[in-house]
Amino acid sequence: MKREYPSRPIPAVAAVIFSGTKVLLVKRANPPSEGQWSLPGGAIQLGETWREALEREILEEAGIGIEVKSLVAVVDRIVRDKQHRIRYHYIILDYWAEYASGSAQASSDAMDVRWLEIPDLEALGVSEDTVRVIKLAREMRRAANSRAIANRGETCSFTL
Repeated sequence: MKREYPSRPIPAVAAVIFSGTKVLLVKRANPPSEGQWSLPGGAIQLGETWREALEREILEEAGIGIEVKSLVAVVDRIVRDKQHRIRYHYIILDYWAEYASGSAQASSDAMDVRWLEIPDLEALGVSEDTVRVIKLAREMRRAANSRAIANRGETCSFTL
C-alpha cells in the first residue's frame, strides 16, 4: 500500500526507549515528519507481528536492540494537504522499551539519533503529543520499578 494518499490508515509502531534516565529520539529523514525529532519506529509490514516490526524498525533506524515492556498509547497521525485531503494516516502503537544492546547511530530513515533527558525535549521542538507519550511511559516505568522494589522484600520467620 502506498504511504502517501493511502486508501486506509497504515498500522505502525514506535518506542519510548529508556537507558537510565535518558530517552532515545530520532530526527526523521522522510515525510511526513522529515527533519523533526520523534520516537523511533515505522510501519508494520504484511505478515509481520507488531513486536517483530518494532524490533526491526528500532534496529534499522537506531542500530540498537530493545526489551519491549508495555503498550503506552495508541496515536493517530493524520496529515492533510492544502485541499484537506488525507495525505498520510498512521495508527501508531507506542510502546515502552528498555535499551538492551548496540550503539545508537542513525541509519535507514533517521538523520540523527540522540539520548536525551526528558526536560531537554522541548528545546528540540519535540511535539506535545510525543512529550506526553514519553512522560506517560516514564510514569509506567516508575510504577513498575516501585512494584518490583516492593516485591523484593524478604520475609523470615523464626521460633522463640
